[in-house]
Amino acid sequence: MKRRQLLTLLAVTGTAACGTSPAATTATATPSGAPVSVPAPATTERLGPALTATSPPPSPSTSVSPPVTGKPGVMLGSYLALGGRTLRQSLALRRRQLSREQRIVHRFYPWDGYLPASEPDVAAASRLMVSWHGAPWAGILDGGSDAMIRSVARKLKAMDRPILLRWGWEMNGDWFAWSGAANGQDPAGYVTAWRRLHRIFADQGATNVSWIWSPNWNSSPDVPWNRMQSYYPGDAYVDWVGVSGYNFYGESPSTLFGPVTRRYGGRKPIILSETSAVRDRARYIERLHTWVADTPAVGAVVWFDTDIQEGTDHDFRIDADPSALAAYRSMAQDPYFNA
Repeated sequence: MKRRQLLTLLAVTGTAACGTSPAATTATATPSGAPVSVPAPATTERLGPALTATSPPPSPSTSVSPPVTGKPGVMLGSYLALGGRTLRQSLALRRRQLSREQRIVHRFYPWDGYLPASEPDVAAASRLMVSWHGAPWAGILDGGSDAMIRSVARKLKAMDRPILLRWGWEMNGDWFAWSGAANGQDPAGYVTAWRRLHRIFADQGATNVSWIWSPNWNSSPDVPWNRMQSYYPGDAYVDWVGVSGYNFYGESPSTLFGPVTRRYGGRKPIILSETSAVRDRARYIERLHTWVADTPAVGAVVWFDTDIQEGTDHDFRIDADPSALAAYRSMAQDPYFNA
């Protein structure tokens, strides 16, 4: 599959960005991910003490924090953008099809554009997940974006609801302006930028925000400097570890999500922040259902549920065909996926 270039549109208009990476040097070719999120640890509802951008990474813990729901299981939700329907209409359709609410509703916000004061269509019982676009690191590291970051922190705080915040996702790909490939091949700059944002949010008292660090399932380019772990900000700055992965080349859930889960699942809850089935839809959903149920470190799954993704003719909807919808409904009605 030919790699798609960066496609960024305002999520508040219902449009997101989904990139694909070229084949990796391993035996399996690799696409990229698009947007998703999970239940956070018990401490996720508030940030820790203010941390400076230059603070060293803390020592990793060895225990898995329980989901924010306080019970075992998985929060299942989606990014919803269906052709010809508003978000409210799309949510109502999925509610009828699945006989349940979305536990997570995923939205995309631009880096320095319009930010809504609220999300009235997102039910109080649903967790709001925000993918906030990144930016070239230089304008963050030099302090030039501090005022805007403070403004966003205050707006998200004022929403007065728990928010899962995924900033600068898929940084180990080469399709976004905030990628390592576009910023001097220096992942340390991303780490410093992330810590700066984290500190500013803490200073603004945005205690309702939990932070999702979310690489793509594989790196593009697949070279030593671009390994995903080089971008990890440190356990004190991350509440959830997310991952984007789609079966563009027939990859299994264990191929897409196993490496991230093995690396970080003993320290942080894992959220499949973007996934969808491109090939063998029903089979992929069935395998995902089984793999997640057998992987307790995973606390959330967020489907990329759209048929209007800019730059691709792929149909990512859960009801793209009847067998896919039946498989997804089976997963959605499993009590384990109703945490």
